[in-house]
Amino acid sequence: MDLPHRLPMIFILLTILLDGIGIGLILPVMPDLVREVEGGTLAEAAIWGGIMSTLFAVMQFLFGPTVGSLSDRFGRRPVLLVSLGIMALDYLVMALAGTIWLLLLGRIVGGIAAATHSTAQAFVADLTPRAERGARFGHLTAAFGIGFVLGPLMGGILGDMGTRAPFYAAAALAAANFVLGLLVLPETVTDKTRRAFDWRRANPLGAFAAVARLPGLRALIVVLFLNQLAFNVYPVIWAYFTQARFGWDSSMIGLSLAVYGLSLALVLGGLIRPVMARLGERGTILLGFGFALMSFTVMAFVTSGWVALALTPVASLGWLATPAIQGLLSRRSPDDAQGELQGLITSVNALALILAPLVMTRVFFAFTRDGAGLYMPGAPFLASLLLCLLAMGLFLGGRHRYDA
Repeated sequence: MDLPHRLPMIFILLTILLDGIGIGLILPVMPDLVREVEGGTLAEAAIWGGIMSTLFAVMQFLFGPTVGSLSDRFGRRPVLLVSLGIMALDYLVMALAGTIWLLLLGRIVGGIAAATHSTAQAFVADLTPRAERGARFGHLTAAFGIGFVLGPLMGGILGDMGTRAPFYAAAALAAANFVLGLLVLPETVTDKTRRAFDWRRANPLGAFAAVARLPGLRALIVVLFLNQLAFNVYPVIWAYFTQARFGWDSSMIGLSLAVYGLSLALVLGGLIRPVMARLGERGTILLGFGFALMSFTVMAFVTSGWVALALTPVASLGWLATPAIQGLLSRRSPDDAQGELQGLITSVNALALILAPLVMTRVFFAFTRDGAGLYMPGAPFLASLLLCLLAMGLFLGGRHRYDA
């Protein structure tokens, strides 16, 4: 890749990296922050945390296709830059929030701003040959994983300075990324690939209908949805699960998330290309499913924090399936619909995260509340195990449509 293309790709990777840092920064302090502004027990804080995650995801679901379609019409650059500016302001609001309602408002605005993941992915699709997109999407996920290495570590350390410190740091990072984008980000939408904005495609239901008409994509979208719904158990429940099961504080939670992020970066930054070259997209998806089933089973019953930490690299191998599924979807979509497709993928991920907090935090509450008949903080991982089994079965049932 020549220098004019390399610099924009570096910016996109940094954008995803900083997204991971920003999210990872705040995860270790969320249980304590919710109890600080609202009071109550850890189980009750998990419910509020689930509501905030759901609101964030609802906004991504509603605005993902709209933002993706806007980038197909007006270009990737303006959409990305506006989003980064809004994100910086949103973190400041979260840092200053003194009530649960202001925290909820911050998550609503943040969800809209974060819907530009679709635009970043479409930018990559603009510059990448179809056969290489699965591996390149894996690099984006790896960049997010590296952000998770740095973010939780920073969040755990900053959390010792107060529950608001990580939000100020996230605001500063988003602002710095905005400035970088102004300097290096070009426009990749050309007159040939630009298309008119259409509300029928720019809303979630319209986007689902438009992409589902393409051959073989409907079942793959459902597989992606079930896979993401299962894996969202980690960001939704991990901080609460590890406090309840192992008694970890914010520093230890941050360290564990950093180990997970490092493992994810190594898997998707270093392994995704050779694995896909050897096994193909279908084989890579099945390999990811296998590791996911193993990790969900272990996490449901593990009682040792050090064992859970040691098995984290195995859990990260389950993510091999995600970029391979995205690669199949992108390869089967036309060039002028990449923004719309990636917007749909953003909405699918958001829809999974709408349901995951509602389901996983309720399961966690039911099995950890005072008076629970069976105390089992790992119960949400059993729910993810069932979802993963369903996704794998659906994918295997459509194998004749997914072979390269």
